[in-house]
Amino acid sequence: MKDITCRLLVIGAGPGGYVCAIRAGQLGIDTVVIEAEKLGGTCLNVGCIPSKALIHAAEEFHKLVTIAAGKSALGISAGKPALDLAKTVLWKERIVGRLTTGVAALLKKAGVKVVEGWARFLDGKTVEVATETGRQVIRAEQVVIATGSTAVALPSLPFGGRVISSTEALALSEVPGKLVVIGAGYIGLELGMALAKMGAGVTVVEAEPRILPHYDAELTRPVAQRLRALGVETLLGAKAKGLTTAGNAVVVEAPDGRTATLAADKVLVTVGRKPLTDGWGLEAIDLDRDGPFLRIDEKCRTSMRGIFAIGDVTGEPMLAHRAMAQGEMVAELVAGENRAWDKVAIPAICFTDPEIVAVGLSPEEAKEAGHDIKTAQFPFQANGRALTLENDTGFIRIVARADNHLLLGIQGVGAGIAELSASFSLALEMRARLEDVAQTIHAHPTQSEALLESALRALGHAIHI
Repeated sequence: MKDITCRLLVIGAGPGGYVCAIRAGQLGIDTVVIEAEKLGGTCLNVGCIPSKALIHAAEEFHKLVTIAAGKSALGISAGKPALDLAKTVLWKERIVGRLTTGVAALLKKAGVKVVEGWARFLDGKTVEVATETGRQVIRAEQVVIATGSTAVALPSLPFGGRVISSTEALALSEVPGKLVVIGAGYIGLELGMALAKMGAGVTVVEAEPRILPHYDAELTRPVAQRLRALGVETLLGAKAKGLTTAGNAVVVEAPDGRTATLAADKVLVTVGRKPLTDGWGLEAIDLDRDGPFLRIDEKCRTSMRGIFAIGDVTGEPMLAHRAMAQGEMVAELVAGENRAWDKVAIPAICFTDPEIVAVGLSPEEAKEAGHDIKTAQFPFQANGRALTLENDTGFIRIVARADNHLLLGIQGVGAGIAELSASFSLALEMRARLEDVAQTIHAHPTQSEALLESALRALGHAIHI
């Protein structure tokens, strides 16, 4: 095959890679993107998008189950609902297909050449790609590594058979009767709660003493309450040791050292993700590492001139929207613009029931950073719109400096609160103060009023509480 030369080569077409390539193409840069699997990467194909589709379907089904059981306070009744998970998965796949087709169209519109196959570095400016039609060599002036991450497996519970990752969980043809989830992080709880709503008997095993250990306890308390309401059992401070000899149950070690077995039709292992750095020939260019991740500076430059890295392969937070922002920035740097990573806050969202949003510093983190703070929260129990939607669980909390009232963080937990994350982030990026939020008119009746009220409360003159 004839060698390809280009100005910019992007390895990986996940959220970071395809955004970088599209922006580069828009800026007139001759760009090639390589993808070994499907355009859109993990997020679009087997992560963010399909999981949210499954979560939505589960919630719709659970509403019908609640109504059929005569537990609706709205005076609504209905017959016994049924779920065909295979059809649900097909609907999810159509959404994914529509979006991947859209990414392909956007890349084409921007003039980006797509090469399908697995890339391997030969040197800092040259890669070879194993394509279906043979070996393709690509030489580029500058390279962006956007290879993403992959699920971490447990040595005692390797993937295969009953033991599945989130990828297989999103493609189940039927709801498992008994599901054991290893890991109470956001992936495990999002999928575990969804399958519980679909009728699975779910047990969650977590080595830490509480669920969602990366969020503060105040935010996770409503989620723990909802887990109990759904009948999900949580074993905290416990460790999964492996499958029984028969292979149909998980052996779990409790904090006191005693062991128990949990029957399982499926075992969903969600103990984290690791950067995808193997198999790309990175040893040929010997980039500096930060633990398992590629080390980058404020411009996403690696230790080798002309090579950038973005997204999960560069470390925490391993979030699609961080990768997208990095990709856009790198494309503009290659085009000669003066850019640097100076983000004040990156929103973190947990799509559990209820949802959790965290932007900026929590009260504890602000204090640890040496700030004297003002903080207050407003409960959705006092919000009219939340009450009309039966979404009165949770709150919005605001954190600000005590001296000048500069916002340091905004967090919240509640149904549908993910849609407020942009408002939270914008307030921090614009260096807003408590007074800015308090003097901004928030539409009534909306759940966003809880942000206004939390600011008013922090200033000492709350209206509706």
